[in-house]
Amino acid sequence: MTGLLPALFGALVIGGLLGAAAALRPSTPRPRTGRAPSALGTRLGALARVSPRVRTTAAVSVLAGAVLALVTGWVAAVVILPAAAVGLPYLLSAPPAAQKIRRVEAMEEWTRSLAGVLGAGVGLEQALTATLRSTPEPIKPEVTALVARLRARWDTETALRAFADDLDDATGDLIAASLILGARRRGPGLARVLVAIADAVAEEVAMRRKVEAERAKPRATARAVTLITLGVVAVGALNGTYLAPYGTPLGQLVLAMITLGFVGALGWMRALTL
Repeated sequence: MTGLLPALFGALVIGGLLGAAAALRPSTPRPRTGRAPSALGTRLGALARVSPRVRTTAAVSVLAGAVLALVTGWVAAVVILPAAAVGLPYLLSAPPAAQKIRRVEAMEEWTRSLAGVLGAGVGLEQALTATLRSTPEPIKPEVTALVARLRARWDTETALRAFADDLDDATGDLIAASLILGARRRGPGLARVLVAIADAVAEEVAMRRKVEAERAKPRATARAVTLITLGVVAVGALNGTYLAPYGTPLGQLVLAMITLGFVGALGWMRALTL
């Protein structure tokens, strides 16, 4: 029985590592609603947006921690295992900067395409409709909604303001503002303005990619150190004498403090890389 408990703990730790590795895989983001919810609605919406994989990982880790607490008396496992299985993947995963960069890049491509259509002498509303088929996927829902509003006889400026709200991005605001001015003045220079904006956005995309590459370096280092640390703990857990000092109430308190300090350092690192 003495050798069984460390082996059980080691198996649970290794299972938690596998669950964390699965949770590190990127999940498909859900579309935004476009509304401004209340504080309670924001919290409920955040819970609803949690992916099934994360919910499954949390449930399995809580169950594993409860089983470990009942078998070994390690009450701290009820908190440590779920925190490690759910918190570590979040802290070590990359922020959704790549998706934002793709959206800005899609705005640049769409703006350049719109400028080309306007340069052929087409009206603004017709040009917006003509670019729908070639719109990049990251912003296609927003452009589709804009074209639908124009076809529903919305005022052009009102439709463009709603388009800016849908994009919810500073670059989108700049593009929409230029289109609104073009809709008011109906001058021939709108195509040149859009080309200049597209060139500026292309430079911004290149800069964002460079910054994100620099931010990825400390995240990769922290990820490697964390995986090595957890691997050493998992291997050491198979040895009964390694975990013996943590079997006492004081040892569990020390273990909980070490875990909180480690997770806090990872959280600090993530905040710095943002």
